[in-house]
Amino acid sequence: MTSALEHLKWASVTAVAFLLSLAANEWVFTQSEFVRGVNWVYLPAGVRLLATLLFGFAGATGLLVASWIACFFYFFPDDFLRSAVGGVIATVAPLAAYFLAREVLKMGKNLRNLTPAGLLFCIVLYALLNATLHFAWALLTAVNPPGIESLVAMFIGDASGALLICYSMRGLLLMVRWRLAKGFAKSR
Repeated sequence: MTSALEHLKWASVTAVAFLLSLAANEWVFTQSEFVRGVNWVYLPAGVRLLATLLFGFAGATGLLVASWIACFFYFFPDDFLRSAVGGVIATVAPLAAYFLAREVLKMGKNLRNLTPAGLLFCIVLYALLNATLHFAWALLTAVNPPGIESLVAMFIGDASGALLICYSMRGLLLMVRWRLAKGFAKSR
């Protein structure tokens, strides 16, 4: 029971964080939209990768729910198939990047040996997988298939958003750790 509650808790945290990052992205980077759903800077990409790295399948569950909410009710409300598949791709790409990176980088589940260079590898791998999977789906199903510039824009947007989110969080954690260590040293 505890395991199911933990899964639900982290899935919920992920879903809320993703939807908040989507709202922030729409507000801050309104002018950076290349086409509907593709931005030159896409902060939710960072939440996708970070949630998957930190919470695994619980993060992926939250991403799937939040991605479907965003797709069905905001991005493509009149296109059931595009919304359904788009949500699945948005969930599978960071999960696949996580598992591939764990193998290549020999990361444990706790990410203890994830270096800044390893995090950059995860970001690039995720952005490449996400952009490629979405682009392939669009090529297979679109009446007017997208050009290669859509693939490039999505890759850049996902990579830049993930860089901003992941390295900001890393910097925040380092700062907190430093402050805690400094406070601990003073108390001795």
